[in-house]
This record gives sequence, structure tokens and C-alpha cells, in this order.
Amino acid sequence: MNNTCYIYDDTFIQLLNLIYTLIKKQIKPGNIQNTFYTPTLLDEIIHLKITEGSEVITKIIQEMGAYTYRVIYYVFLSLEENKELIIYYLLLNGFKYKEQVLYHRNLKCVTKAITISRYVLHEIHKYKGFIRFKELDNHVLYAEIEPVNDILYFISHHFEHRLKQEYWIIKDVKRGILSIYNKKKYYLISENNFELSTLKLSNKELEMEKLWKTFYKTIGIETRKNERCRRNFMPKKYWKYMIEMENER
Repeated sequence: MNNTCYIYDDTFIQLLNLIYTLIKKQIKPGNIQNTFYTPTLLDEIIHLKITEGSEVITKIIQEMGAYTYRVIYYVFLSLEENKELIIYYLLLNGFKYKEQVLYHRNLKCVTKAITISRYVLHEIHKYKGFIRFKELDNHVLYAEIEPVNDILYFISHHFEHRLKQEYWIIKDVKRGILSIYNKKKYYLISENNFELSTLKLSNKELEMEKLWKTFYKTIGIETRKNERCRRNFMPKKYWKYMIEMENER
């Protein structure tokens, strides 16, 4: 049994550099984990000295194509338990099969990576349409999300263009990360570096929420309620961020 566990610093670029170094040295890892990993008694922890730099990204795109690179990045953003090893084997085969690597569906790493990337993309698409912004008393728009995967970057990029004339903040509650936009660009920071307790809703927002709840209650037809259908279109995990569902959470 291979109990070697290689550690990286939780950034995408260092993971790629670590995997590229392992492939060049023809090392087959038993495990790859970030610095937050708690090792077992059987693990042999190795902090491999690796070359820093983004050249590996250029190499991956040149040899495997931009689409394969995006698939790899989506896998990294997922909560998949063994995502690092999936990326390792995908890159290992990618340097062999080049741009054709994703067509080799007989490879477990390929089918797994494609499945994970589609799931991440699906969640990104859902949140682009779902996010509920609230107006604060300082005219900043504020929203909270709780995605399964680490997709705040893609959500921020979308609203950087969608709401380019507004000041806004999006908080990933699950990870404690804020995206703050100042009408020019957005910044991703830890919630520990930003005071949120002073944020208050504007009077206009409070009035609009009251009107929206009244409207939602008024148009509902009690005899035609279909809970199963409603949960299919809007899973219950989103309800805590929906004003109209305040009494049904």
C-alpha cells in the first residue's frame, strides 16, 4: 500500500506545480492533500520542494487545450474528496494523449473529472440566476450564498459585468469569504478582514421586502400547491435566502 501523502499550500497553481513535478520525477503518490489535511498514523507526509511559477498553466493549455484546463480548474473548485488525485491522473494521461485526453472515456479519471466539472458548472449557472441582493442603508447591494463548491470567483466575474454601475458585496457563508466590488473591480477577502455587523438594510429595502411577501402570499392558490414540484424547481437549501419563504423554513 502506498501511504505517501504530498502536501501543497491549498492554491491551484501550487497543486499544478506539485503534480507536474511528480510526473516529471515519475512518482506515483498515494495521496495529495492541502495543508489543512489531518494525517493518519499510516501516512508518510512529504513536503516536496517544487518550482514556483505559472508556466505549467501555459504548458497544460498548449498540450491539452483550454477546455481540458478549465475542466481541471472546475475539479479543483469542487468538494470532491480525492480531487487532487483525479487531477494528477488526468494530467498524467493528458501529457500522453494531448488534446484527445477527454475523449478517452474508458479512463476513470476522465469520466470522473467531466462529471465533477459539469456539476460545478451547473451550480455556477444556478447561482447566477438565483442570487438575491438586498440594498443596504449606504446603497451597497448585499447578498449571501452558500454553494457546495468554491464558485465565488465565477459568480463575482458574472456580476462584475451584470451590475457594473453598482457597489455590491457577495458573501460565501460556507467559506467565510467576501467578494467586494467598487465599480471598477472586485476583491476576494476573508470575512475576518471586514466588519459586517454594522451593515443595515435601507428603508426602501425593508418596504420592498414587505410588498414582495404580500404579493407572493396574494397570488398563491392554496388548493393548487404542489410541494414536490416546488422543491424540484427550488430545492429547500435555497429557502433561507428567499424573503417569501421566511415562514416556511
